[in-house]
Amino acid sequence: MIYIGHRRECFFDNYLIDEKKTTAEARLHHPVPREVVLNCDKPWETRGLTYENFFFDSQLKKYRMYYLAREALTDLVMSEKIRVAYAESEDGCRWMKPSLGLFEYKGSKDNNIVFDREAEIDNFFVFYDENPTCPPEERYKALVYTETKDKRQTLRYFASADGFSFNDMYELPLFGAFDSLNTALWDKNTEKYYVYYRTYHNKNTPEIVQDRVLAPEDIRDIRVATSENFRDFCVHGCINFGEESDIPLYTNCVSSYPFAPHIFVGFPSRYVNRGTWSVSYEALCTKEGRLKRIKENARLGLALTDCIFMTSRDGVNFKRYNEAFMTPGAEYDGNWIYGDCYPARGFILTDPEKSGKGVDKELSMLCHDRERYGGNLRLRRYTIRRDGFVSRHAGGEEKLLVTKPFVFEGERLTVNLSTSAFGYAIFKLETADGTLCTESVEYFGDATDKPIAFRDPVVLFSGKEVVLTVRLLDADLYAIKFE
Repeated sequence: MIYIGHRRECFFDNYLIDEKKTTAEARLHHPVPREVVLNCDKPWETRGLTYENFFFDSQLKKYRMYYLAREALTDLVMSEKIRVAYAESEDGCRWMKPSLGLFEYKGSKDNNIVFDREAEIDNFFVFYDENPTCPPEERYKALVYTETKDKRQTLRYFASADGFSFNDMYELPLFGAFDSLNTALWDKNTEKYYVYYRTYHNKNTPEIVQDRVLAPEDIRDIRVATSENFRDFCVHGCINFGEESDIPLYTNCVSSYPFAPHIFVGFPSRYVNRGTWSVSYEALCTKEGRLKRIKENARLGLALTDCIFMTSRDGVNFKRYNEAFMTPGAEYDGNWIYGDCYPARGFILTDPEKSGKGVDKELSMLCHDRERYGGNLRLRRYTIRRDGFVSRHAGGEEKLLVTKPFVFEGERLTVNLSTSAFGYAIFKLETADGTLCTESVEYFGDATDKPIAFRDPVVLFSGKEVVLTVRLLDADLYAIKFE
């Protein structure tokens, strides 16, 4: 029996779906690019920003962002020195870089550098720990890739009481490559920490490859480990995609979905290297720059990246959509290269372009791009409907969505629904034993919290095992919630 209480249930996966009876298809949706929200206009970040991650700080009432900053020496060469810079925003759309006065750059501390160490780093991820037992001095936790003197790759834990001054705590007992944005979260449902980190394995075995140099048969992967105290970890190995094919995934961007925190979502970058130059590369944009990159390192000119969507209920077993969630887009002199479609880790609820009473807010994500090949990276905002990653869809022919039996608590049903003027959705609620049944009128429109009225009070079905059947025509149903 599935108990959903009064939580929001999104149709990102088949958890609530009776697949034998449902004919409405699962449809992946895509974010829409908007304006540039952050430019790299400081001398310590002329190569641009990478591995951006941000969160809303409930104490300070603002969004806080951390990103890698490097200087460009030439179009292809950047400085070995990597610093971490900081930005903040009240609305997630307008970001500022405060002068922190923490680290010196060329004789001045008038900068937004928040982390600067002599040891080599490749990434810097920060999250606000909502574990009620977390010590105040460790409320802000950072994961940092470092190399030891003997070139051993490690993932170290740094802690901070204010998100500015970080103290080196200890090395996490994990083995991997770590040269990606490694992420972590506290899950209040299981009362555990989840850490997602980068490794790679031979396609013929799940064991981690220990040689730093990748062979053609090696696959970049994402692994997960859990902990109750952020010190002792249970390693679960590669996240599980069931019978899906083994494909290279570079980043992960896993987090709890903020409007349904019992659901994990991730946006890994998919790594594609066709290996040899072809006519299609010849016709692709940025040809000259690509050939320059090949001279330095073949894969830098041949590899391409996009972004896919994945979701999980337990943080270990994921449903992966193989259709791209985000693509490099229309060709111009700045995309279709290795490094496209690396979204920042974080979500923002923002006002839509069309404002007015009753207009729903959108979900905003951030992802870097570049104005031209060789230009510095900048951060662009993307929008998607709230709960809008995946819907159950019907086109010009009526389709059914039928749930498995579940139990809810509440007095009314609200749904995230979009139809055409011609389309509709009709809802039927019945007890699993068939003793009670009620139906709605035909609903049409477009709203993320549309209340549904039934012939009989919904409260009569609360606490009982029920089945929800939805008839859909030219419509998308994204989520349901009993309140």
